[in-house]
Amino acid sequence: MSSGTIKIYPTSTFTALIGSDAHYWPGKPSTGHRAFVKFTKTLKPQVVILNGDAIDAASISRHPPIGWEYFPTVKQELEVTYERLREVELASTGSRFIWNLGNHDARFETRLASVVPEFKGVAGTHLRDHFTAWEPAWAVEIGGKNGATIKHRFSGGVNAAYTNALKSGRTTVTGHLHRLVVRPVSDYSGTRWGVEGGMLADRDGPQFRGYTENNPLDWQPGFIVLTWKQGKLMWPEVVHVVKEGQVEYRGELISV
Repeated sequence: MSSGTIKIYPTSTFTALIGSDAHYWPGKPSTGHRAFVKFTKTLKPQVVILNGDAIDAASISRHPPIGWEYFPTVKQELEVTYERLREVELASTGSRFIWNLGNHDARFETRLASVVPEFKGVAGTHLRDHFTAWEPAWAVEIGGKNGATIKHRFSGGVNAAYTNALKSGRTTVTGHLHRLVVRPVSDYSGTRWGVEGGMLADRDGPQFRGYTENNPLDWQPGFIVLTWKQGKLMWPEVVHVVKEGQVEYRGELISV
């Protein structure tokens, strides 16, 4: 799936829309996804980045099922993911579309490589074969030293956003942990941000009901907007899901 790190050098005014952890599942699209499509259409970002785990791949997980819980087939997941991503693509034909590999996404090729290695190179055995409009990557770097790196995961724990910005030396946007966090880090070199990109999936979606055991979840559905003005990265912005059919952005409630 991945092709390394994609480097982008932004123009004076540049917008990146970043959505993580959609875990697309058959059925009604989530509020986060519908908002992501709406913002793709209205903001017309230069680049739209899926920051990992667009698919869930529950049926080929290394974790055993919990009793007789329902899992969609791989075919069903590919079909619904294609449908959802096509909605994003049609919302802004002028955007560049990039998909950073997540650990759930990796299940597709990992399963094939471990079970039928003889099929290496056959069309359809790579995830990218099914989503040709999206460039595959491990990470995206936008801008130079004072730019931003977007990748699915880096550090873990409750201080992941701070640790990522501290260790990388630059603004770093990750997914994986399903939290919405914007944490500034300032030192002699200036200010950079550690950003956790939330989740496009619903927090109480069917993907999560089994293994979370109905525990309280420190997860926040939403996504991230990065904007460069005169070549300078502005404070990262959050689009936060307030409730079904409604998100908050810049102090306004928006129906989706």
